Amino acid sequence: MHILLTGGTGLIGRQLCRYWSGQGHRLTVWSRRAEKVATLCGAQVRGIARLEELGDEAVDVIVNLAGAPIADRPWTHRRKALLWSSRITLTETLLTWLENRGQKPSLLISGSAVGWYGDGGERELTEESPPVIDDFASQLCIAWEETAQRAEAMDIRVVLVRTGLVLSVEGGFLSRLLLPFKLGLGGPLGNGRQWMPWIHIDDQIALIDFLLHRDQASGPYNACAPKPVRNREFARTLGSVLHRPAFMPMPALALKIGLGEMSLLLLGGQRATPARLLEAGFSFRFTDLRAALDDLSGRL
Repeated sequence: MHILLTGGTGLIGRQLCRYWSGQGHRLTVWSRRAEKVATLCGAQVRGIARLEELGDEAVDVIVNLAGAPIADRPWTHRRKALLWSSRITLTETLLTWLENRGQKPSLLISGSAVGWYGDGGERELTEESPPVIDDFASQLCIAWEETAQRAEAMDIRVVLVRTGLVLSVEGGFLSRLLLPFKLGLGGPLGNGRQWMPWIHIDDQIALIDFLLHRDQASGPYNACAPKPVRNREFARTLGSVLHRPAFMPMPALALKIGLGEMSLLLLGGQRATPARLLEAGFSFRFTDLRAALDDLSGRL
């Protein structure tokens, strides 16, 4: 199978490339850093800087994960524009390229996030739940999904992966927490009651592969473990795994002053559950947060 990836040099993309290369699939990564693709993703993976480099080569599946990190820095007007263009504008470019091709893939797996729902409060959120649409992150995810779904007009099946907080030692939000926690400065954010829909990186890769091979899969899927936890419990469990205290709370006011609008990502949450994945028969390897962090602890 020939798989074209965007965002292939990111945390999830790199792992997918390694996994699918081992399965014998042919992989092409569209990247601004095409010359670094082989180093980051594996020697067998081809990097291209322009989609036109593919010429008339057949592409079976597109996995669209590209997007600038949403929590790297405060959401200035310039940063918001970058976050938007790296997702929506890039996906529009991908669709334009597809419209001009004779051969089209049968499937588009497109990235999204549980932030699609907005701050869900205490509501349990399945794929059937409506969004709150009360912040920029929600608006961004909604626009990203709506853009990707335009591929259906070209008879391309579209799967939307609403990813939670990915637990990995190679990057993501967990790597940003390690230093303060190792210094004994970790703790809950705000009141610590907000829900955190987490997922181990191994399950993230497994579920995307599961959806790739499930012929009837379409629409949104919550990519998070079946048991979300509150922020306070997450902090306490991470501290325990690292053998460090976790009682230094970060006041909500300090986060709002320091991060501005982006503080909504940390002070809000989603009690999201993977209802459609479970119904489809996907089996999570890690359903308990402590077990997931223990698995990673040797590399933390």
